[in-house]
Amino acid sequence: MNKPSVLILCTGNSCRSHLAEGILRNYAGDLFDVHSAGSKPAGYVHPKAIQVMQEIGIDISGHSSKSMNEFLDKKVDIVITVCGNADQACPMFPGQVSRHHYGFDDPAHAEGTDEEVLAVFRRVRDEIRRLFEAYADGRRDALKA
Repeated sequence: MNKPSVLILCTGNSCRSHLAEGILRNYAGDLFDVHSAGSKPAGYVHPKAIQVMQEIGIDISGHSSKSMNEFLDKKVDIVITVCGNADQACPMFPGQVSRHHYGFDDPAHAEGTDEEVLAVFRRVRDEIRRLFEAYADGRRDALKA
């Protein structure tokens, strides 16, 4: 079976898209070929994103911040944007692909003590995890039908 290619997009490709990429690849790597990128890549993966993923047994320390332009000449079947607030410019990916948008708060903008900021990263991670695991479960159910 040829696995559909999923590209998870956000603006900076430093937090949410990496959380989603790690979770979807871990939970449904047998179903999807998963990547993430950004329209204006930050150039790094946020250390707190790496930390909160390690807490649930998923290692994204080898991820890198990439531009969506790296995927323009590749086959992409599904594009999922994970930007949150209306003031954030979620990127659009050209071509005829299945598109989904799920808005999540940007934990990189969290303020407060280290523990308060980590709590925001954990909340967003858990929201992303619930949604992407349900997305994968829907795909599994559709393949069984």
